Amino acid sequence: MNKQNVGWIGLGKMGLLMAQNLINAGYLLKVYNRTKGKADLWLDKGVKELQSPAELLKESDVVILMVSDDSAIHEIFTSENGLLSSPEKGKIIINMSTVSPAISKEMAHLSKNNGNSYIDAPVSGSVKQATEGSLVIMAGGDHQTFEEVKPIFNVLGKLALKVGENGAGNAAKLAINTMLGLHAQGLAETILFANQQGISTKDLMELINNSALGNAFIKIKGEAILNDKYEAAFALKHIAKDLRLAKNEGLDSPLANVLNHSFQVAEQDLAEEDIIAIIKKIV
Repeated sequence: MNKQNVGWIGLGKMGLLMAQNLINAGYLLKVYNRTKGKADLWLDKGVKELQSPAELLKESDVVILMVSDDSAIHEIFTSENGLLSSPEKGKIIINMSTVSPAISKEMAHLSKNNGNSYIDAPVSGSVKQATEGSLVIMAGGDHQTFEEVKPIFNVLGKLALKVGENGAGNAAKLAINTMLGLHAQGLAETILFANQQGISTKDLMELINNSALGNAFIKIKGEAILNDKYEAAFALKHIAKDLRLAKNEGLDSPLANVLNHSFQVAEQDLAEEDIIAIIKKIV
């Protein structure tokens, strides 16, 4: 694959870091972002900013999307100058956003009708993993296309695994994020219970982190609670959105239903704070 012909859409907190890793690896990116100015820091490094998704597709062999939700995907594909408006054929579109399996299946079908290939490839990991290029990538699509873009995935992540056809990557990501939410709420409830029994958060975290239950997520989020700092590494609004998507896909179990309710309520006041801010809303 020609390193000169990769396009990027979506320069949010994660997208900016992931795109930077491709630049560091020698890819001369072309970018489109709905909010202008985010690519300015790269303009002196040969990065070209284009004015529409259609223009980006024309000048790229592969276009990667990293945006917030289904509505953003719909706009990028179907707007007047969206990806589907382009007559270009033989291109690969990689959607690394956490969106519904349904929209990936729809856009994969429409892309195929236009003569292009589509892979859904959402990622597990946050800012630290995006910076390090150690994300876990779960992909849905055909095997040949997956193998063709594997060099890109190898720059962005420590593991890229094809788990099925289009939509399967998104389904896997919703499953993983359900577990992420359970971890966050479980830690929050455990700390609150311990505090009620007169056990300090500091002591409890030392016990947990030295037990079989200790892991990187528990350690990082425990420190956030200890320091009363909830700046978002993964914003609570995103897990609330992902749980809604999972519910729409049929997630209906006792723990998941309680979890979904908790985060939908918490989102009203804590949307921009970190996922572990759920501790403020558990009663």
